[in-house]
Amino acid sequence: MHAIITTTGKDRPGVIAAVAKTAADEGLNILDVSQTIMDDYFTMIMRVALPDGEVDMGALQEAFDAAGKPLGMVVRIQSEALFSAINDI
Repeated sequence: MHAIITTTGKDRPGVIAAVAKTAADEGLNILDVSQTIMDDYFTMIMRVALPDGEVDMGALQEAFDAAGKPLGMVVRIQSEALFSAINDI
C-alpha cells in the first residue's frame, strides 16, 4: 500500500530532514518527492510505501504532527487511494 505525505508552511531549515526522518523511523520507504518554495512558503509532496501488514494511519499522523509542529509545518499523511479520490477532477 502507498500513502501521500503533504507538508506545507513557512520555509525554514530542517523541514525535509524532519519529515524524511519520521518516515524512516516509521518504516516508510520514500518512492518519490516533489517540493517547491513560493515566496516564503514551502510545499512538499512525498509518495511512500507503507510497511507490509496492518498500518495504523492515526498513529502515523500523530508522528508526523509531532515532526511538523516544532517547525511550524502542517504535515498530513493519507492513503494514496484516498488522496487520488479527493484530488481527482
